Amino acid sequence: MLLENLSLLFFKNYDEANISFSPHINCFIGDNGSGKTNLLDAIHYLSMTRSAFNSSDALNIKQGEEYFMVKGRFKIDKEKHTVTCSLKQGQKKTVVHNKVAYEKMSDHIGRFPVVLISPYDTDLIREGSEERRKYFDSLISQLNHSYLEQLIQYNYILKQRNSLLKQFAERRYFDRDYLHILNEQLVPLGEQLAQERMAFLETFEPVFQKHYRHISDSSETVTLTYKSQLPGANFAQLLEQAEQKDRALQRTTVGTHKDDFVFLMDGNPVKSFGSQGQQKSYVIALKLAHFEVMDERQHHKPLLLLDDIFDRLDEKRITKLMQMVAAHTFGQIFLTDTHLERTDKILENLSESICRFDVKEGTVKLIA
Repeated sequence: MLLENLSLLFFKNYDEANISFSPHINCFIGDNGSGKTNLLDAIHYLSMTRSAFNSSDALNIKQGEEYFMVKGRFKIDKEKHTVTCSLKQGQKKTVVHNKVAYEKMSDHIGRFPVVLISPYDTDLIREGSEERRKYFDSLISQLNHSYLEQLIQYNYILKQRNSLLKQFAERRYFDRDYLHILNEQLVPLGEQLAQERMAFLETFEPVFQKHYRHISDSSETVTLTYKSQLPGANFAQLLEQAEQKDRALQRTTVGTHKDDFVFLMDGNPVKSFGSQGQQKSYVIALKLAHFEVMDERQHHKPLLLLDDIFDRLDEKRITKLMQMVAAHTFGQIFLTDTHLERTDKILENLSESICRFDVKEGTVKLIA
């Protein structure tokens, strides 16, 4: 899979941009704050219909403007695909594939896969369970459309249930029958999501462990553990047992929305016992496993986005990644850096065609 062209209009700090890419390596070079990462985020938008960094779509509209548009032309085998994402203030976001707008955004997820490695990846280790759930839910959703649909429905019913619990408190009444109706809808979805997560991790973990050994050259044993209330338990009974607690807290306290993915090293939490270098190796191995699993399942390589990794990683880990690039492990690559000389030195022994772009305050120019 290739991204041949990218066009922007009022996206973040860009008024307008139109860029054609190399089928191999594309380097965005510029100072911090110039808009390099915004270009990677635009590519992420075309794949995932959302920003990798902003939770609100409206934040991606350039300040002072009323809308943004991101447009890209993909090539898979010999077929061309044009994708356009746009948003106008006060209106719904639209995503169009080959001039046909999606009725459901979820129908687009997984068609044009992407893997992003960024300085923020260690948040998966440092932050709470929600970050890790979102990451694995996003990964599984790109591979399994039914999982995504179940997740959307689960979250919709969960929102209804939480709203009902708040109404009970505010209006000082209780309708157990209505609550049980929502429970009956929530239970099969929650149980299926837990099973899917557990099954996915069984296939994902060995791939992750392989990449950790390669990227770190270390002897420690790393594992991924799925922590959930549901496998082996009756979800309906858990909801009934938690009813009084849920009413008191005005939210649903049991279910797959409370699950976690526990990152361990030699049986201990990576967050507490892993060095900074070990934590970086852990998350890079996660992303490389993410890439490999998607490549195998979808039979075409995802786009690989590397954000400021030369600033954040030591020479050993960069060398390992470049060895994988040289071995043609990846397909099309997009990377950002602040120093052209450093980028050229790191890439000098690669045979792939390379395009370098000079990024300055929202402008992009091909470096001859």
